[in-house]
Amino acid sequence: MNSMLKDVITIIFIALQALTAIFGAYQIVFSLFGLSYRKHRITTAPSKRFAVLVAAHNEANVLSPLLENLLHLDYPSELYDVYVIADNCTDDTASIARAHGVRVAQRNTVDQHGKGYAIRWMLDRLQAGSRSYDAVVMFDADNLVSENFLRVMNDRLSNGKRVIQGYLDSKNPYDSWVTVSMAISYWYTNRMWQLARRNLGLSCALGGTGLCIDMTLLQELGWDATGLAEDTEFGAKCVGLGIYPEWAHEARIYDEKPVTLRASMRQRLRWMQGHFACAETYASRLIVDSVRERNLAKLDAAVYLFQPASFLVIFLTGFMLYWQVTAPSTALFASVAHLLPTWFWILVNLFVVIQMPLAMILERVNWRGFLGLPLFPFFMMTWFPVTLIALFTRHNKTWAHTKHSRALSLHQVRSKP
Repeated sequence: MNSMLKDVITIIFIALQALTAIFGAYQIVFSLFGLSYRKHRITTAPSKRFAVLVAAHNEANVLSPLLENLLHLDYPSELYDVYVIADNCTDDTASIARAHGVRVAQRNTVDQHGKGYAIRWMLDRLQAGSRSYDAVVMFDADNLVSENFLRVMNDRLSNGKRVIQGYLDSKNPYDSWVTVSMAISYWYTNRMWQLARRNLGLSCALGGTGLCIDMTLLQELGWDATGLAEDTEFGAKCVGLGIYPEWAHEARIYDEKPVTLRASMRQRLRWMQGHFACAETYASRLIVDSVRERNLAKLDAAVYLFQPASFLVIFLTGFMLYWQVTAPSTALFASVAHLLPTWFWILVNLFVVIQMPLAMILERVNWRGFLGLPLFPFFMMTWFPVTLIALFTRHNKTWAHTKHSRALSLHQVRSKP
């Protein structure tokens, strides 16, 4: 091997190890702040008026339980209205919504398909209407919601917060190995990412549902988040303007997860396509602003936009440990392998292994959730083809609808063993 090729290989592996070490250490340090949880007490009486939006495209199978749930929240009924956006529906979604006595807005278009466009259309109608609201809350049709949701949002708004994200839980975690794997991902993220950042006073990541936004802010900014990841897009725009979304650990949304691996990968591909597209638009701007303003919140938001890299980091940390132990003892490979000490990679890998069950213990997850841990690494491996395909198809804006079928009530979800 000639000296130039050796130098190139050495530089590549040094850069790879350095990048992996930085991302791994960054997330480990931040995750530690998710170990403690201090419940936020509600200190304000109900006063805010909410427009509760439910985006629905052919959701007749799952809509009724959510509407029954929303009509019985622990919040004065005169202070909130439920709107179902029947977006290009060809089933009974609109008639089911009317039968529950909620407001129905039917949207039929030949173009501009997708949730982001439907929300923008509905917000335009609200602003042109005669009823006034202090905030908008957004849910998906397959969701269920904790009874205290609007009380928590009212309290946060009354204390000056303008964008609030609720806790994203799973409605059907034990339907298959895929759903329990997705649930584990969310339990971990809720605790070690979202709560950690609330404890640090940083911005949380928006999750696409269970989102509350101050109406005045919406009027100021408008809603141009019409990509495949409208939540990420709106969140990045807010952070860029110095508005940091607040994490509400006490308000839960139960979301239906795809049962099959194929459906799950299709859904995650859409998420990653939207994520990459959003990163192209906002990441560099956030990094520049974070350096100029010495602003950790903007830097952290930029790191989140590189979320696909986190899946790569998990793989690379394991690879680096393997390389450290098994690399050939030639001068070239030895020098590369020992850029960082073996104990560093052992510690990072140990944390990667224990952080999932640790988060689940702290979140008091049912024992059945722990049975999904042995298969969880295989699920994580499926992120790599999803992320790779999304990278090369990131400019695709075709909305792929995820079909839902689990019509469970809130009582059924909570009473499952």
